[in-house]
Amino acid sequence: MDKRLKIRKTYKLFIDGKFPRTESGRYYKWTDAKKTIDMSICRGSRKDFRNAVVAARKAFKDWSNRNAYNRSQILYRIGEMLEGCCDQFIGELVLQGLTKSAAEKEITQTIDRLLYYAGWADKYQQVFSRVNPVSLPYFNFTVPEATGVVAVCAPEESSLLGFVSVFAPVIAGGNTCVVLASQSRPLCSVSCAEILQNSDVPAGVVNILTGFRSELLEHFSSHMDINAIIYCGENLQEIKMVEENASLNVKRAIVYNDEDWSKNNSQGPYYILKTQEMKTTWHPVGM
Repeated sequence: MDKRLKIRKTYKLFIDGKFPRTESGRYYKWTDAKKTIDMSICRGSRKDFRNAVVAARKAFKDWSNRNAYNRSQILYRIGEMLEGCCDQFIGELVLQGLTKSAAEKEITQTIDRLLYYAGWADKYQQVFSRVNPVSLPYFNFTVPEATGVVAVCAPEESSLLGFVSVFAPVIAGGNTCVVLASQSRPLCSVSCAEILQNSDVPAGVVNILTGFRSELLEHFSSHMDINAIIYCGENLQEIKMVEENASLNVKRAIVYNDEDWSKNNSQGPYYILKTQEMKTTWHPVGM
């Protein structure tokens, strides 16, 4: 009997809960750390990004209006499903250059981080909300609310832990997002889309693109229907472009240029707060 060839996995984009190929028909060659396996990775285009933004905007109203406990349950479910796929992700991390022990540590930290933000999803509002003292007959209080659609340029060197660390606090706070995965280590980010699709995350809440940062970053930062952008990296020219383009519609620009995502100080409720707007309400009393 002839030796059977294994079917290689096809890595696609993830937009609106579906797995389309890039509309441009372009791909780039990705080679594993040992230079033994070649794969074709979708080279996402501006049109792919626009489609993802439309999907994220459509999903925002439902997702932001869900109660925080429900979002907490869904984040927990993502971690639960990731726990059941450890072997697949360890294999992909090894392909991308990690040792098996380092890969096992990263998958464990990633699951723990998802559960961490699941725990905060229904508590951060209590921490950051406040009653404001005023000298007039009004009850005045401030609460955090989701800012909207967030564009995320994920860390280049951390395709799973870093990837999850930037999108989990975004959706925990009721936002939807479009994430550009690592160009050099895209496998785990795209595979994570399969976890998201099979969990309880509604279509459009998280959209994942692969491609060249040099090509897509300008579109991510200048799109007028994006409310905030998260940039991970140390390229000063890219940071300048992101901040300048963000000013065009006064979107919030968040830059992580020296984060070690494996450390505990790279997580916390303040990462949720970064994509929140503070809403103050005045209500008359004693009248």
